[in-house]
Amino acid sequence: MLHYPTSHNHYTFTYALKACCFLHDDNKGREVHARVVKTGHFSDTFIQNSLLHFYVTQADIVSATRVFDSIPNPDVVSWTSMISGLNKCGFVEEAIVKFMSMDVPPNSTTLVIVMSACSSLGALKFGKSVHGYCMRKLSERNVILDNAVLDFYMRCGSLVSARYLFVNMPRRDVYSWTSMVGGYAQRGFCDEAVKLFQGMVQGEEVEPNEATIVNVLSACSSIGALSLGQWVNSYISARPDLVLNGILGNALINMYVKCGEVGMAVSVFKTLVCKDHISWSTIISGMAMNGYGIHTLQLFSLMLVHGIPPDDVTFLGLLSACSHAGLVDQGLMIFNAMKNVYRIAPQTLHYACLVDMYGRAGFLEEAENFMKEMPTEADGVVWGALLNACKIHGNEKMLKRIRNGLLKSRGVSIGTYALISNTYATHERWDEANKVRDEMRQMGLKKLAAYSQIDVDPNTLTFF
Repeated sequence: MLHYPTSHNHYTFTYALKACCFLHDDNKGREVHARVVKTGHFSDTFIQNSLLHFYVTQADIVSATRVFDSIPNPDVVSWTSMISGLNKCGFVEEAIVKFMSMDVPPNSTTLVIVMSACSSLGALKFGKSVHGYCMRKLSERNVILDNAVLDFYMRCGSLVSARYLFVNMPRRDVYSWTSMVGGYAQRGFCDEAVKLFQGMVQGEEVEPNEATIVNVLSACSSIGALSLGQWVNSYISARPDLVLNGILGNALINMYVKCGEVGMAVSVFKTLVCKDHISWSTIISGMAMNGYGIHTLQLFSLMLVHGIPPDDVTFLGLLSACSHAGLVDQGLMIFNAMKNVYRIAPQTLHYACLVDMYGRAGFLEEAENFMKEMPTEADGVVWGALLNACKIHGNEKMLKRIRNGLLKSRGVSIGTYALISNTYATHERWDEANKVRDEMRQMGLKKLAAYSQIDVDPNTLTFF
């Protein structure tokens, strides 16, 4: 067409740039841009916005800014594309500044992008003002915009505002429900997440998507709602569009192992066609959590046979398994392999597992010497592992050193203070035990009461 000047117009360039966006071809897009300038079409608003959209798609924010600045009178599409580009490229604060400088009224698409930027920044106050603008200026409620505002409130931890918006939404789709279920689950309100999911499926009869199911499985894992988790498993099997692979399969395995159903977890694991390193790490950690030490090591061998490289989470599960099974030699071999073969730098939890492994086996001096040789200073988690071993084996000589080390270290929890007090009480050293409790009261620390849960179909009962 370029050989026949009269055969192309501004529509031609617009569609050519859209094709370049789909192809992600930066060079072709720049060639079209050059042809636009040569043929004198750059003053056309549609072409300007198409060029802007192309550069935003390519994440070339510098070129996008140049195009935007060259537009004499940018319309709402121009502003929205520019704000979207800044947001996608990580310039979130700049996106909000650009929104505040708009000289034309924003549309619902613009406001969705701005709410996304507010979510990323956790800008609750500004996001609320944008929500207020939406309520005042937009004549019709938009479910996409409502979902963006709902997600914003959830990400900022404003659950009351999110719930109020959700209840008063004129229309709710699967994304609305997923935001609520996921938000409650991630904030620790797992009972509420489960109730919402049940209301979604049984009350509103809305079909959940993969993200909804992953979130409710996470909630089931946290509260031990095995019967609901099993129902979700059956629901997945009955839905031909839901494939038990990747994130969904891993979430189901995690739910079963945390509810103590190792057999079902292994069964699900075997049915996965594509097992990634997360699948292997989840089942290995789950087996370790439930006390299957030898089986955990056998699974690790199979993982290596399948050519799946382990990560730090895999090794954490392996070290935990060796600790609980008393496999000290195997644990040391795995720890050394992690450092020297796989070049994975140990984290605090790895060191804590080694100290716990030595301590449970009765090698308290070796555990203390290992702590001294650590490249980083031991924190409350590591000292707590040694304290627990000291309590198990009744070593009073080491107790004072552990207490001093604990109180000087970072990351000391309320549970650690309680463990110190209980250790003194075990050895009938009541003065020291009461002194620790007095220190806790002076610092305003109060240990949360423990509780147990039992699954009685269809409810989960809690006992304090």
